[in-house]
Amino acid sequence: MPITRLGPRFGAEIHGIDLGSLDDGQVVAIRRALVEHKVLFVPGQGRLDDAAQIEFGRRLGDVTTGHPIHDSGDVAPEVYAVDSQDNGFADVWHTDVTFVQRPPAISILRAVSLPPGGGDTSWADSQLAYESLSPGLRAWVDTLTAAHDGSREFGYYLAQRRKGRGNVWEGEVFTELKPVEHPVVRVHPESGRKGLFVNPGFTSHIVGVSEYESRGVLDILYAHLTKPEHTVRHRWQPGDVALWDNRSTAHYANRDYGDQHRVMHRITLRGDVPVGPVTALRPAEEIHRGAVAVPGAPG
Repeated sequence: MPITRLGPRFGAEIHGIDLGSLDDGQVVAIRRALVEHKVLFVPGQGRLDDAAQIEFGRRLGDVTTGHPIHDSGDVAPEVYAVDSQDNGFADVWHTDVTFVQRPPAISILRAVSLPPGGGDTSWADSQLAYESLSPGLRAWVDTLTAAHDGSREFGYYLAQRRKGRGNVWEGEVFTELKPVEHPVVRVHPESGRKGLFVNPGFTSHIVGVSEYESRGVLDILYAHLTKPEHTVRHRWQPGDVALWDNRSTAHYANRDYGDQHRVMHRITLRGDVPVGPVTALRPAEEIHRGAVAVPGAPG
């Protein structure tokens, strides 16, 4: 599979393939490439429709409902239609749906209708951002937890447009937006690498510190996360598909095309509960302290 790197460690393009007719080996290669490169761009997929996009997603993982809350209208339930004529904008740095206990692992976005100019999307490498922090700051943020809250973005929509009844998500109808807590630093379940897991779109505050301290810490992390050397930018063309790993990226869609129409169709793959460095180490630490009984151990 011809993969062209866009930078030394982040982003890649794949040319000469048809996402609707991959063999099993190519599907495995794409999944591995996503973990390594974090965001992949696949041009020339003009024949791909919603059904084929969903089927491709199913070969990569478990496809979720398109969105916990948003009603995308006359599309398959697995599709989230990001339509600029229905307030479908993403002009704030965010990671998809982090306001749930189990955020999506992977997103697959297809260009459906593009404006004549503008509407680029940028991605930030949260692992590279974490690794380029100073050692002292890395050690501290390893211990922090943050609250993620979707009410600022979707609270009014859920209450007024959906009358308090969203979509079926994780087997249950989504009826309220309760803040959830995730580690500020997430350990990737496949690569084991650490990355920042906070975003301006849904992270409301750092747990256990003052509002002033929380805002200061988050502002530092956001500014660092989105430094140009941590980002890659894509100029959309008809037939483009982008895939990204939500466990190691954040993204931002430019809203610079005026009243021109922009429609993108996104599907997401089921993820796992984010685990931070402290949580990942806790069992070993507790065993070391004698707090956990080890089978076969004396006492």
